[in-house]
Amino acid sequence: MSEVRGEPGSGTEAGARFFCTAGRGLEPFLMREVRARLAATEVEYISGKVFFTTCSDLNMLKKLKSAERLFLLIKKQFPLISSVSKGKLLNEMQRLINEDPGSWLNAISIWKNLLELDAKKEKLSQRDDNQLKRKVGENEIIIAKKLKIEQMQKIEENRDCQLEKQIEEETLEQRDFTTKSENFQEEEFRNDIEKAIDTHNQKDLTFRVSCRCSGTIGKAFTAQEVGRVIGIAIMKHFGWKADLRNPKLEVIFIHLNDVYSVVGIPVFRVPLASRAYIKTAGLRSTIAWAMASLADIKAGAFVLDPMCGLGTILLEAAKEWPDVYYVGADVSDSQLLGTWDNLKAAGLEDKIELLKVSVIELPLPSESVDIIISDIPFGKKFKLGKDIKSILQEMERVLHVGGTIVLLLSEDHHRRLTDCKESSIPLNSKDSHTDEPGIKKCLSPEEKTGASKIVSTSFEARNHEFLDRMSPFGSLVPVECYKVSLGKTDAFICKYEKSHSSGL
Repeated sequence: MSEVRGEPGSGTEAGARFFCTAGRGLEPFLMREVRARLAATEVEYISGKVFFTTCSDLNMLKKLKSAERLFLLIKKQFPLISSVSKGKLLNEMQRLINEDPGSWLNAISIWKNLLELDAKKEKLSQRDDNQLKRKVGENEIIIAKKLKIEQMQKIEENRDCQLEKQIEEETLEQRDFTTKSENFQEEEFRNDIEKAIDTHNQKDLTFRVSCRCSGTIGKAFTAQEVGRVIGIAIMKHFGWKADLRNPKLEVIFIHLNDVYSVVGIPVFRVPLASRAYIKTAGLRSTIAWAMASLADIKAGAFVLDPMCGLGTILLEAAKEWPDVYYVGADVSDSQLLGTWDNLKAAGLEDKIELLKVSVIELPLPSESVDIIISDIPFGKKFKLGKDIKSILQEMERVLHVGGTIVLLLSEDHHRRLTDCKESSIPLNSKDSHTDEPGIKKCLSPEEKTGASKIVSTSFEARNHEFLDRMSPFGSLVPVECYKVSLGKTDAFICKYEKSHSSGL
């Protein structure tokens, strides 16, 4: 059964089916974002991936901030039967192509339409810019010549008529040249579109395959072996040519494990998580954006990161919510220099103020800050220990009543703040809070079998049960908590609100 329905940008109501990869624990942030930013429907997830349908164009898809990479979905189905022999398993892999070739051809058409529409919009935008420049240039010429006329009138009034006639003739010539130029550009543009449409001939398509294999299949085959099998099947079935260096179709992405089989086409060569405006990377950009989004930043707010490091959180926040007063503080000169380089690269020097101060001695009045967002350092290099409470007390002091704190905490920091040892920390994936009411989770993601289902466990009930076990610290009341992956280690994104003045 094809997972691709309709053509993005073609005006169909169904739209196209996409999926994004996401860091473990960030699925709920990505699900909210695609709904809000792309008006996405049929939103569902499996661990590390979020599936959705949207009619959005490439310009809107590029704006996703909590995703790692974006793919156009070709297939999503049950896992391959790993209990059979290697020969039968290879046949199962080939069936990914042979069983439903229509889904592949439809996906390729939609992929090309996306690129063509994007190219068309870019050319139209450039043409509009050129037209504006030409009009400005024409106006400047006319104004300059009119001034010249006025000057000449004072000297030789008898030559007024001749000069005016000359100006009029020159202007008409310029307009005629502009019209011819625009017509030529439009003709060239139409030719370019026709050439792009001609590439729908599938025989001219070149491709390469990227595979990820885990679980039982990963033990039986390497990713290279699977890629070779899939590549040969594609060449035989469709007549496309493999090109590992410079393919027209950058990658056909295939992920096989014990839970699902997913096939897709990457929409962009560069991952969404790679921010062009960040010169020196610190905290993962997707984590930083998720923290900022959880803070519910509003225009005019005073947002503080008292341990800003390289300023990734503030950069992500300022790019998304610019009409805010941001302050970053740190005790390290090298970190602040790195932050400043990032601010200049992002063009945000006037949006974020930097201070060299200690987090436990902030030079700010009590209850003067609306929002605090911070990555509390941890690891072998940073051994804060009991200092975590001193840090939180100072943050609590400067935060006004009703204000919000969003922190990234290690498991040890989180344990210390909850004052409850291991029992209060959800160490398994079920407690990572990736479920939301009304959001579908595709545990066995085959649409035709009805395996996509609403998760029965209530997100709010589990979240409140978990938060009830957390001991409130001072006036800060825990609101939300998400367990997320930082690669080699896990951490918690925790949101607190200040319920009353610190002195009460």
